Amino acid sequence: MPDDKPEQSVGLEGQCRSGHAYLEDQKLLEQAAREAGNLALQFFNRDPKVWTKGNHSPVTEADIAVDRMLHERLLKARPDYGWLSEESEDNDVRLNKQRVFVVDPIDGTKAFIDGGTEWTISIAVVKDNRPVAAALYAPVRGEMYVASKSGGSMLNGAPLLCPNLASLEEARVAGPRQAIDKGPLARAGVIGYGFVRSLAYRLVMITTGSIDIALARQDANDWDLAAADLIVEEAGGLLRDKQNAVLSYNRVNTQHDCLYASCKPLGAQIAPLMPVLKFPSRR
Repeated sequence: MPDDKPEQSVGLEGQCRSGHAYLEDQKLLEQAAREAGNLALQFFNRDPKVWTKGNHSPVTEADIAVDRMLHERLLKARPDYGWLSEESEDNDVRLNKQRVFVVDPIDGTKAFIDGGTEWTISIAVVKDNRPVAAALYAPVRGEMYVASKSGGSMLNGAPLLCPNLASLEEARVAGPRQAIDKGPLARAGVIGYGFVRSLAYRLVMITTGSIDIALARQDANDWDLAAADLIVEEAGGLLRDKQNAVLSYNRVNTQHDCLYASCKPLGAQIAPLMPVLKFPSRR
């Protein structure tokens, strides 16, 4: 049984708690993401130490430093919340928490190492297996995306709304080339945008109209997706898996199937194609 008591909305105090708790978490995440971004920038373009993890992906001393800072900062503010991060050892304590921080200290570590600008700090609060507050910060680009459940999405304080493109023809798609350059999307006339090394940033690009469709191969994890998922949803877009299902977070298995993000009109056209798109497998 969860060790947290369920929220109640009784009287004025309860109404305030239920109506503003997600926004208060959003504000906390935004402040923490800015602090994390400033810390990461101290290592950026300064030849940070790099190691290779068991899954053959890189991790830098910046990832570790940001993870430690966020762990201390966030759990000090919300000691009853659970914790799931790419750079922390996982355990099943989070499964019994009502709310859980889901963190990627640096999403797009390869871009960070190479001096790219698209890497991000990705932080979400998940409740009942869905994100309810989010902050996604791209420090080099000076872009802060935030969202709260039923409270909308914003970029640097301005509301976000996904453009409603109606046709796949000439739609700009970012993701694995194998899924874009061959098969039904190619025949529909989409335009390949290229590969954006931060998956979280790739997903939220649809909210600004920078791209129209974002694709991801299988095995992305909760920390890659949770913050971007809420930002996309609150901007009126969709993030769905290969079976067109809404994503569920804070499960035992944190990995997900192939994914797409788009506005709703395009989603109706992409969903039937997802099972037949050829995505590269992870090494």
